[in-house]
Amino acid sequence: MTLHGMKIGFLFNHDCIHQVSHTAPIICQLVALGQDVTVITSSVEQEAHVRRMVAACARNVTFVRIDISLLARAVNVVARSFLPFRRIANLRENIRLFSRFDALVVPETTSALLKSHFRLDIKLIYFPHGAGDRSIGFRDVTRFFDLVLLPGEKTRERMQASHLIRPDAHSVVGYPKFDIVDLSRRPRFFDNDRPTVLYNPHFDPVLSSWWDMGLEVLDWFARQDDYNLIFAPHVMLFRRNLHTSVEHRRLRLRRMIPQKIRNLSHILIDTGSPNSVDMSYVRGADIYLGDVSSQIYEWIYQPRPCIFLNSHGAKWRDNPNYAHWNMGQVIDRVDELPHALAVAQAQQALYGPRQQVAFAATFHTAPDESAASRAARDIVYFLSHGKTAAA
Repeated sequence: MTLHGMKIGFLFNHDCIHQVSHTAPIICQLVALGQDVTVITSSVEQEAHVRRMVAACARNVTFVRIDISLLARAVNVVARSFLPFRRIANLRENIRLFSRFDALVVPETTSALLKSHFRLDIKLIYFPHGAGDRSIGFRDVTRFFDLVLLPGEKTRERMQASHLIRPDAHSVVGYPKFDIVDLSRRPRFFDNDRPTVLYNPHFDPVLSSWWDMGLEVLDWFARQDDYNLIFAPHVMLFRRNLHTSVEHRRLRLRRMIPQKIRNLSHILIDTGSPNSVDMSYVRGADIYLGDVSSQIYEWIYQPRPCIFLNSHGAKWRDNPNYAHWNMGQVIDRVDELPHALAVAQAQQALYGPRQQVAFAATFHTAPDESAASRAARDIVYFLSHGKTAAA
């Protein structure tokens, strides 16, 4: 299947690298189909990360890095605490570049501004970075995308219920990130046989457990010797000192990690390395401790115990925004953590089957086709026919 004469861009416009692996695996598959692909990044780190992932076809891919003006950089120093100013400026100041392409593939929704506000005539193709349940992943902005590629039926059904996607303009392809991770390999991070807990709080100033429970969690692990701890929060948490939740209208100043906790042999602290986004910690830990991060769905590729911290008094039962909390124990206070950890393995008899069902609903899998190859095929078909193959 070849579509000649179409130029496809992959735009990575973010502060961090965590979105790259959700769409980058599709690039080589499009190249194999004879497509003209350009990678557009907004940082050296993103470009390096993409280059590692597409090493097999990199010589057939064009790389372009975008930036903003000196004035915009000055404004960003203040504005970045309240809105993604740099990302928006990158879109506005590079309209001429984007206009050269027939389609842009993106892993986030800020790029919808190209259509909604900057009136760019281009096909926008969206693949969500993650497969979580937070309401922010199911907003009206999704309607601005011409084609939406989805990881599984769960996301499709919820988007359909809210009329966010059109029957002839979406496709369930699977999870390209799984294509590039060796899920059979378990990294080892500690020189002992203790169970390892992965604490993975989100950054949202309302939903994340870090703001009201995080330091207490770290202090508890520091004082005990039964468990190892990997503290690997969402990479955005320590990227900024001040966090704003546009969704929940809350502004909070992030607290620092005490130095005494940083130097303990049974605690590994990683606030943003590639290990935080390539599933290294997900594969290397025994128990997941978190709140609302979509990383929980990567965790359950292999069913294992989960514990969720309800730091904000959420009424979570029967709430689709907290569907993942049905896959493990939910605790409201840190003093409940020792017991939750002690019974975690026994409780897994209840939660394991739920995790298997949730994984199957969240991620489409096909034994004879990777998610990235299916996505590439569907992109080419859509650009050729103006609709998806299943329409």
